[in-house]
Amino acid sequence: MLIARLLGSKGVRLYVEAANLIKRSRPEVTFSLVGWIDENPGAITKEELDEWIESGTIKYFGRLDDVRNALGACSVFVLPSFYPEGTPRTILEAMAMGRPVITTDAPGCRETVVDGDNGFLVPVKSVEPLAAAMLKFIEKPELIERMGARSRAIAEEKYDVHKVNAVMLKEMGIE
Repeated sequence: MLIARLLGSKGVRLYVEAANLIKRSRPEVTFSLVGWIDENPGAITKEELDEWIESGTIKYFGRLDDVRNALGACSVFVLPSFYPEGTPRTILEAMAMGRPVITTDAPGCRETVVDGDNGFLVPVKSVEPLAAAMLKFIEKPELIERMGARSRAIAEEKYDVHKVNAVMLKEMGIE
């Protein structure tokens, strides 16, 4: 599953390309997409989205106010972003839900994944390594539970709001 504003720079097209590669040999695998078409000039077009849905490449859920049910129904979270961002909230949400993560070795994204521990890091703008990482979970489904548990543990250790707030208050001289 990928959850994001439907922008090219969030890696949406890369995700769909990787899904297409995998579906050639594994048509039973489902690739889900949650998000909305943005007014941004780099946004996915409605025509592209409609084509992906009609071809069966993706299952589209639209914009959701609460992504917990969607994340709970997926096995692996994927965000092949090359958008210049901080830590993506969607990755943190997926980690908190105990999902392994495939994301790019880009600032903000790379800090969330210990490659091979709670997911996989792939090069930016690279479809084949993205598809290869997805296939690892398809071919070795036991990785999903193990890496998902590590994601949850990392979320608790590194991103717990109380721990983050304590560090911020200490840095500001307020303890």
